[in-house]
Amino acid sequence: MDAHSRGRADEIDPADQWVLNPQTGNYELRLDHSAGESQTPSRTRRSSTAAAAAPAAKADTGAGTGRGTATEAPVPGQRRRRVSEQGSGGQQPPASRRKRKQGASRKKKVLLWTGGTMAFVLVGGATGAYMLYQQLDGNIDVVDPIGVQSTGFRKGEAFNVLIIGTDKRTGEGNGGYGDKNSPGHADTTILFHVSKDRTNATALSIPRDLMTEIPECQSRLPDGKILTIPGQDQARFNVSLGQDGRDAGCTMRTVKELTGLTVDHFMMVDFNAVKELTTAVGGVKVCVEKAVDDPKSHLKLPAGESVIEGEKALAFVRTRSSFGNKSDLDRIKVQQQFLGSMIRQMKSDETLTSPTKLYDLAEAATNALTVDKGIGSLSKLQDLAKELSGIDTKNISFATLPVIDNPAEPKPITVVPHPTQAPQLFAALQSDTSLTQVKKRTQDAKNAQAQAQAKLLLGARAQAADVRVNVYNGSGIQGAAQSTINWLQNEQGVSRSTNKSNAPEKAAKTTLTYAPNQADQARKLADMMGLAATALKPGTQDAGEREPMTLVLGSDFKGAGVPINGPTKAPDVEKVEADKQVCAK
Repeated sequence: MDAHSRGRADEIDPADQWVLNPQTGNYELRLDHSAGESQTPSRTRRSSTAAAAAPAAKADTGAGTGRGTATEAPVPGQRRRRVSEQGSGGQQPPASRRKRKQGASRKKKVLLWTGGTMAFVLVGGATGAYMLYQQLDGNIDVVDPIGVQSTGFRKGEAFNVLIIGTDKRTGEGNGGYGDKNSPGHADTTILFHVSKDRTNATALSIPRDLMTEIPECQSRLPDGKILTIPGQDQARFNVSLGQDGRDAGCTMRTVKELTGLTVDHFMMVDFNAVKELTTAVGGVKVCVEKAVDDPKSHLKLPAGESVIEGEKALAFVRTRSSFGNKSDLDRIKVQQQFLGSMIRQMKSDETLTSPTKLYDLAEAATNALTVDKGIGSLSKLQDLAKELSGIDTKNISFATLPVIDNPAEPKPITVVPHPTQAPQLFAALQSDTSLTQVKKRTQDAKNAQAQAQAKLLLGARAQAADVRVNVYNGSGIQGAAQSTINWLQNEQGVSRSTNKSNAPEKAAKTTLTYAPNQADQARKLADMMGLAATALKPGTQDAGEREPMTLVLGSDFKGAGVPINGPTKAPDVEKVEADKQVCAK
């Protein structure tokens, strides 16, 4: 049995079986740890596959990089393992090297995200050696936000990863971008929602200039003390990170407060991620309708397609002056187009079949990442990769949170969530509705009662102007009936709707009571409000010509225009699909 197949028998790490013989300067396989050093040069392992998987690693002995002959693969240097939180009290043994399985596909599934100005990363191709695994694992910065429950990935449940791109000017050459000593902001933020059936994903961009509530949060200082930061009723979203001592946990809470979605994990990167990741994959293809010469970002591109990397890639995703109306919202669109192209490049045969590119990408990605404890190791990131591996790029959509100009500002420079479109989009994500219209897996057959109820929604629909309804508020939310009336009349054309104030008692569920001759009106209103068939309560006697139906808002009411039962189809929002090349305008 070789070192790999022996595993950790007798508490011996497989790597400990390869020992440096100081007399020969070579590594040799020593299965008996009580034996003395060999007096003859040891036999180095031969593995052309492992040699191709990654560059030779530097030995920790200070002797430089080991090199093999034309037929011998380099022997990896010994490397200390990271000490656990409890600590072992002594030096850790070197990490072991794992052989690549014979016949393994070169198109192995890889880990895919992209962060802030670059949120998704690719990890996992360079796994030819466990020593390299340990090196990559040690690159990742891990934090444990206070009060944030970091869990794994449960089958049959959707999950959300918050991708945070900070504008902190750390890293070589980044001080020249200005604001050198700033602790950074949440410059570009993407909430990445993965569907419960793992067939699709939605990347929701949150504008940095969005005015929103930032809740009270706590962060851990370098000396271990806990800092409590007061909440703010209205503040720019980008100050949810870095400012006043806020960490990524504060940004996670802010997003939950804004969207109603639980944020399970976060990944944070800075400027270097864009430069290093784009270089690692050999550049990213972009397209612009007109030639660009931006003196502010120093971006110069000809009209049409170009391949960019490094500083030019960073300039492309940071420029505000070259596209659209020169706002942050138009910059977000360009970033989404860039990230879609980056994803396509990462999943291309050109990248997946190149061991050198995979290693460089894994090295760059892990160096760029700061993550929460729940995904704070390479093995946990690989678990995430498995959850994402089945998603086709055509089923990854980028969308921007719908907003309007801030009405509180005479000359708006900030934005606020759109009063109806934003809640609709949040409801779609909460109900796991795909923006790409991916066909859901067949659900369990409905019981006989549900099937009978569903028939109520079959049939003709009345015109909106012909719908008559009285609205009662049983939701417990102040003003719910009036906000619903405003929405029905102003946006849906239901002019014959009346606010009847509070219901006699609080209602658990929203219901619509109607007469048999009002069935077409009921179906129309059910379509508008996203009411399930179970919410419809048909009467036994016909109503008078001008008699209205009765709508009682229940505790399931989330806001005017927000589907009560979750949308049956994706909301109509502007989006970018990851599998399509779009030219920036």
